[in-house]
Amino acid sequence: MKTIYTYLKRVVLAGCMLAGTAAPTFAQWDSSKAHLIVDWQMNAPFSTGYADKISGWGMNFEGLYDVTPRWSVGAFVMYHTNHRYIGRQTLQLSPTESLTTDQQRSAFQLPFGVSTAYTLCQGNYVRPYIGAKAGAVFARNTTYFSSTGVYDEAWGFYVSPEIGLRIYPVPGKRFGFHVAGYYSYGTQHTKTLTCDIEGQSNAGFRVGVIF
Repeated sequence: MKTIYTYLKRVVLAGCMLAGTAAPTFAQWDSSKAHLIVDWQMNAPFSTGYADKISGWGMNFEGLYDVTPRWSVGAFVMYHTNHRYIGRQTLQLSPTESLTTDQQRSAFQLPFGVSTAYTLCQGNYVRPYIGAKAGAVFARNTTYFSSTGVYDEAWGFYVSPEIGLRIYPVPGKRFGFHVAGYYSYGTQHTKTLTCDIEGQSNAGFRVGVIF
């Protein structure tokens, strides 16, 4: 837990330093440099085996401001839920307890924080970029069985590099399309039934629009 708090303090400190550096720029706010991205998201967890089926139950919302022609900074919030069904089996809960049941597993993640992106090529129609997101993540893992279920909630540090394309059908206009692939990792620790999950890795892609 102390490690998570240390990570979060570093993120907050970095955000404050970034805000201080960009203050003169934001003092002269230019609405044409502000962008909103809304994405539908496909996400595949791996490395835990808990709920590792790829799903499209997620969205990404991101606001960016162009501090230079190539650099953008902003904030994001996203959510995603992955599911996995486990057939009927006997689970050994303790040396004296066992449970025979099937399971429906659900893994919910809600990361939010700061983001940045660097445009590799300033094309009129297509602008490839590399970016990164960092902040906190709230996770809730739930195992449903019989007529009940158990869950665990946790907070952690979140980091996610990505690479993508911004596509503008009409040059000079604000509206466009967004495509990105990403990897992410959260440090949250959850435990449900027989699954003890220390950290969560994900990979996926997003498709959306830019305003």
